[in-house]
Amino acid sequence: MTEPVAEPCKTVDGAITRVFALLGKRWTGPIVAVLMEHPVHFADLHRAIPGISERMLSDRLTELGAAGLVVREVDEGPPLRVSYRLTEAGGALEPALKELAAWAERHLPEVDRSAAPAAC
Repeated sequence: MTEPVAEPCKTVDGAITRVFALLGKRWTGPIVAVLMEHPVHFADLHRAIPGISERMLSDRLTELGAAGLVVREVDEGPPLRVSYRLTEAGGALEPALKELAAWAERHLPEVDRSAAPAAC
């Protein structure tokens, strides 16, 4: 086994810190992935991501909007509907997300949730 080299650790890059502060939050990746295809109404987006609460979805969409990745658009009714779409900056994440998905297919085994013991 190779012994560790006694050198100081490299400081993490500021860009990596910023990207994971935003995209590393739970639910953010699936939201962006759903919006990659086309604009989606809030209710449809909520249905597309099993397990996310409406409150969490709203919070994450607000964060993505503040970061300039998502735009909220109100469709005048009746009925009044709200849809979300990726901005140009948000759409530019597509190659990175596809690469991460390919990496996960190769290196992360799928977890069989039905075989897992129930949480207490």
